Amino acid sequence: MRLFIHKIRHWEYWPFWALYFPVFFIWAWYSLKARNLFFFNAANPAMRNGGFIMDSKMQIYNQMPAGCYPKTVLIPANAVFSEIKQLLSQEKIAYPVIAKPDMGLRGSAVKKADSEAVLEAYHQKARFDYIVQEFIPYANEAGIFFVRFPGEDRGRITGIVAKELLTVTGDGASTIMQLIKKDPRFEMQLNTLMKEMGWRLNQIPQTGEKVNLVPLGNHCRGAKFTDASHLISDKLTDVINAIALQMPDFYFGRFDVMFNSWQELERGTNFSIVEVNGAASEPTHIYDPEHSIFFAWKELIRHIGYMFKISSQNNRRGIPYLSFSEGMEQYRQHKRLVKQYEKL
Repeated sequence: MRLFIHKIRHWEYWPFWALYFPVFFIWAWYSLKARNLFFFNAANPAMRNGGFIMDSKMQIYNQMPAGCYPKTVLIPANAVFSEIKQLLSQEKIAYPVIAKPDMGLRGSAVKKADSEAVLEAYHQKARFDYIVQEFIPYANEAGIFFVRFPGEDRGRITGIVAKELLTVTGDGASTIMQLIKKDPRFEMQLNTLMKEMGWRLNQIPQTGEKVNLVPLGNHCRGAKFTDASHLISDKLTDVINAIALQMPDFYFGRFDVMFNSWQELERGTNFSIVEVNGAASEPTHIYDPEHSIFFAWKELIRHIGYMFKISSQNNRRGIPYLSFSEGMEQYRQHKRLVKQYEKL
């Protein structure tokens, strides 16, 4: 009951349909203007479906400048594990690694594998193509939303979210389990953590010792999001814009970046882009607990407006929208993938 009340009082935990209910009407209006429900695919023409659904992460990495993202390999669902071992050795990717579906969904089925045995267990359960990535050791993570209109040489950063990973600090007396139960945000991840950590939840960290429970900056995995849009600067815009311009026909999306320090990121050093999200990107700075639901709605509507304007301009210069039958088929494939991820 305590967790249920916490969810009701904090809109960031509301179900998707409740959060997006007013936005659906805006989407319907733009669909009428475009005469197409799937206008989003023209937002980023070089990404499959504009990066909205069924888009390949590996394909996106291949469009990015070399060296700005982690070493990454694509693993087919039917691959033999001995071949995977050989591939990782060839690419000099050492453990720990991150395994995640090539076609992702809000952090679903993402796993940190500290050893070969953990990765093999993941591979045995995966019934889909996935990627294996070197683990990036930088302590900080941010999501940087970028928008550029067709014909422009310089885009703009429209929001930044700073991510605080799910981490407990020991007091020398409490178990990890007890520390988790002190914070509703952490406790809502308890069922998943019990499956992943098992007996380790009974360990007692020393006073001041920090234990990272989820090494991923996903809101659905318990990470706390803070609005850091005040850090938008010309220097940072130059860094992100330079990367975006090297990606063919990229106009709208969010760069999820691991970095050492903000000053170095602004200089374009000591950072790695772990993911680029396209038309399905959320302006995740809205999930700052200090923001109201009205702020979230305003930002969602603002960014959907950007996406519609970009898609319309691209459509006028010859980029076709998805037909209704094509769009529905992509959606059905997406739903099938979601079920596979849930099983894993």
